[in-house]
This record gives sequence, C-alpha cells and structure tokens, in this order.
Amino acid sequence: MRYAIYFSPPRDHDLTVAAAQWLGRDAFSGLPIPATGLGALGAGAQAYYTAAPRRYGFHGTLKAPFRLASHAREGDLLRALGEFCATMAPVPLPDLAIGLLGGFFALVPARENGRLNDLANRVVAGFDRFRAPLSDAELERRRPERLSRAELRNLYNWGYPYVFDAFRFHMTLTGHVEEHERDRVEIALRRHFGTLPEQELSVDRLTLFVERESGAPFDVHSVHEFGAQPVRATA
Repeated sequence: MRYAIYFSPPRDHDLTVAAAQWLGRDAFSGLPIPATGLGALGAGAQAYYTAAPRRYGFHGTLKAPFRLASHAREGDLLRALGEFCATMAPVPLPDLAIGLLGGFFALVPARENGRLNDLANRVVAGFDRFRAPLSDAELERRRPERLSRAELRNLYNWGYPYVFDAFRFHMTLTGHVEEHERDRVEIALRRHFGTLPEQELSVDRLTLFVERESGAPFDVHSVHEFGAQPVRATA
C-alpha cells in the first residue's frame, strides 16, 4: 500500500472533470470513463496515450508515492497533513499551459512560480519522516543509470529524483508520445481542454492519494484544504 501527496483541483472543478474525461478515469470516484476519441485522435489512440497517467489520476506531484515507515500509521499522516494545511495560504497557479516534457504532454505553469516551488520543497522535506526507504526493486524501477548525479542523490535521500532544484510542477496528461504523433495528440489536447488551463486556479489544498495494493489505481483518500478547514474523506 502506498500513499502520495498531490495537488488536485476540487472534484467538481471544470478542469478536473475535463481531465478525467481525457484520462479515462475519475480518481475521486475510482470509476472508469470510456474513451470516445477526440477529433483526429480515435478512441484507441486516446486510451493508449493516457494509459500510464490514468492509473495515477489527474494531479500535480508534491510528495511522490511512498510506503509508510514501520513506525508510522495512517492516522499519524492524516493528522500531520491537517496540521500542515491549517497553517498554509493558497498559492496562485495562473496560466497553466499544455507543454511537452521529455516526450510526454502535461499542464505546466507558463512562468516560474517561486511560492509553488517553496510549497513543494516543504512538503517533500516535512513529510519524509513518514516514508519507508525504497527497496532495491523500487530503486531499480527508477532506472538510476539514466539519472544525473543530483537526481540520483535525490532518489536515495528523498525517494524521488525530481525534487528541490530538479522539481518542475506538472499535471501529466499522456505517457510518452512518439515524435511523429505529437502534433496530432497536441491538437486533440488543445481542442479538448480549450481555455480551461488558462482560468484562475490556486493550490489551496493537498490531496492524499492511495494505491491500495501494488499495481492498483491511485484513488483520492482525503482532501485537506488550506486554512482551518475540516478534512473531507472520500474513502
């Protein structure tokens, strides 16, 4: 069983709904949404290119998936999340844009966002006490031979290569897209999402996702809003 601390907009937000339709699954309900095809991108191609991110649900990673440390319990993690979020103020996330990162498409901020980077750094460091060390198999799945020295150090120290200076906030929309298919996929993405990524959005909550068994989809466990707000459990 693994947990992850993500940002996801509210369940009924237009961007959340559109992303669930694109990915083919609603992480809040856990229900699949059959691909219908979008413009020149048929249903089969849509399902193929969204297969990898579909399992994780629509999100921006702040603390990558981790197993609980032997001394920690789920209740401890929930209490810490509540206490942390009660002290936080929303971080504006204006002008998201569809971008290509290392061969996959994602929503990314159109410009550098120092407050968002600071939030991510605090989540990575502040919740690391709940993370069990990576197993040898988990380390190997990260393909350490392909990582830079800094990324490898992050992997061993924090359980994930892309933190701190290597962090770039993104909300994944596809798996790897072959170069000759990228124009077609990008056109379908832009037609599907329209101006939704450009609408005002703030990181005003942390969402705890859970993978209940190895290889299972990640579903929303609970939502922790910033400020003195009650926790809303969904599972």
